Amino acid sequence: MTKKVINQKGKFDEELINTIEPNFVFKNQPINRFNSIVSNENENQTDKADQLNTLKKQINSIENCNLKNNSQNIVLGDGNINSPIMLIGETPGIEEDKSGTPFKGEIGELLNKMLLAIQIKRKNIYCSYAINFRPPEDRKPTSIEIKRYSVFLKEHISIINPKIVIVMGSSAMEAVTGINTKISSERGKWKEVILKNETYPIMITFNPSYLIRFPENKKYSWEDLKRIKQKIQDLKIKI
Repeated sequence: MTKKVINQKGKFDEELINTIEPNFVFKNQPINRFNSIVSNENENQTDKADQLNTLKKQINSIENCNLKNNSQNIVLGDGNINSPIMLIGETPGIEEDKSGTPFKGEIGELLNKMLLAIQIKRKNIYCSYAINFRPPEDRKPTSIEIKRYSVFLKEHISIINPKIVIVMGSSAMEAVTGINTKISSERGKWKEVILKNETYPIMITFNPSYLIRFPENKKYSWEDLKRIKQKIQDLKIKI
C-alpha cells in the first residue's frame, strides 16, 4: 500500500495567509502611493482649521474686555493657513471690524503693493493681528491689553507654524517679542521667538497704516522687504 505524501509546509503557508489576510485582491495596475501624501495634507489642513475654530471660540469667550465689548466682529485671520509666511498687524480698523477680515481698504491696498514688490501675492500668505478686536476710536492698545491677547497670538502662530513671521507695528512687536521700545530702533533686524520648542525667524517693520500717515518712512520698509525676500531665498521657501 502506497502512502499519500502530505505537503505540510504548503498547508501551513495557506493557513498562515488566510489568518493574516483572507481577502487578497490582486490588480495589474500599479499602486498609487501618492494618495497617502495627499490624504496627510488634507488631514493637516483640516486639523489646522479645527484648531483655529477652537482658538476663535476661546478669544470670543473673553469677559470684561473693553475691546471686545465695543467691536462688531472678531478678526482672527485670513489667507492660506498652510503658508510658510505669517504676517501680523496691530489691530483691526473700522473696515476690518465691519467685515471680520484683516487689512481692508487703503491699508490693504498698500499692503498688497508692498508684498507684490517682493513677488508675493497676499492670498498666498496668512494674515492676522496682535489684537483681534478693534480698539475704541482706533486708539493704541494698552500694554495690559497687548499682554492679554499675546497668549492667543502665540497659540495662533504655533497653529499656523510658519517658516517666517512678519511683524508690522509696535503693538504687534510687543505682543510677539515683549519689546516695547520704539519700533524704529528694532525694525529691519531678524529676531527669533521660541514657541512650543519651535524657533520662528521674525522681521519687525512698520505697519501700512503708519506708512500712510508718514510716507517718508516707506524707504525703510522697502529695506525690510528686501531682507524678507532674501530670507525667503536663503530658506528656499516656495510662496
